[in-house]
Amino acid sequence: MDVCNALADLDESINLMHLSIWKKLSLPELTPTQMTLELVDRSITCPKGLAKDVYVKVGKFYFSTDFVVVDFEADPRVPLILGRSFLRTSRALIDVYGEEITL
Repeated sequence: MDVCNALADLDESINLMHLSIWKKLSLPELTPTQMTLELVDRSITCPKGLAKDVYVKVGKFYFSTDFVVVDFEADPRVPLILGRSFLRTSRALIDVYGEEITL
């Protein structure tokens, strides 16, 4: 997969990846988790597992991060949600007024 859109969400403390993306990337086995998540519609879901040390390419740089892999009805335009942990690791600069993120 060469290009993938992602949503940067400062409200999220975790990074989320849809199960279909995990399958396309042929990543190693998921690490089991006992986590439960409350979605924006207030429904509760249990993740399929954790994808550890996934490399995300931004420009010419690669960042290693962990993703919680979920299988739920999601917006197909945004298969990844990058939370505060990734934004911190990548030292993101966020200009809310200018609607721009610099990584």
